[in-house]
Amino acid sequence: MISEKMQKALNDQINAEMFSSYLYLSMAAYLESENWNGMAAWMKAQSSEEYTHAMKLYHYINEVEGKVTLETIEKPKTTWNSPLEVFEEAHKHELYISDRINKLVALAIQENDYATNLFLNWFVTEQVEEVSTVSQIVHKFKLIGDNKTSLFLLDRELGMRASK
Repeated sequence: MISEKMQKALNDQINAEMFSSYLYLSMAAYLESENWNGMAAWMKAQSSEEYTHAMKLYHYINEVEGKVTLETIEKPKTTWNSPLEVFEEAHKHELYISDRINKLVALAIQENDYATNLFLNWFVTEQVEEVSTVSQIVHKFKLIGDNKTSLFLLDRELGMRASK
């Protein structure tokens, strides 16, 4: 059985993961409108991954005989000034989600909820990977600058991302 406090926190994280999915889909729409189809494909894959994270939480809450409560998802931003800005915002967002996951782990420890703590370890590892990946992409953008050929190649590279 899961405590009410932990259940609420996990439900809040479902909402945060659903927002993440929605945000990355909005980023994909912006990138497609700017003809950066490879970058848009990367963001669509990221959106799908974030939805999967929300569903992992959903299933876990049900497994521990909790109650899933879905709330309204905030409207995401829809325009950016450049693909670099999109990925910088994605990096900032992943840092935010990492902080939320860390707080969930701290709460699980505080609540002596060993099962949830163990479950959340997957998310901790996942966030290290996600922050690192987006950070590397931002670094590539900064190395490239405004070089159109290099931006084209980066767009093509990002479009080859395989969904997990």
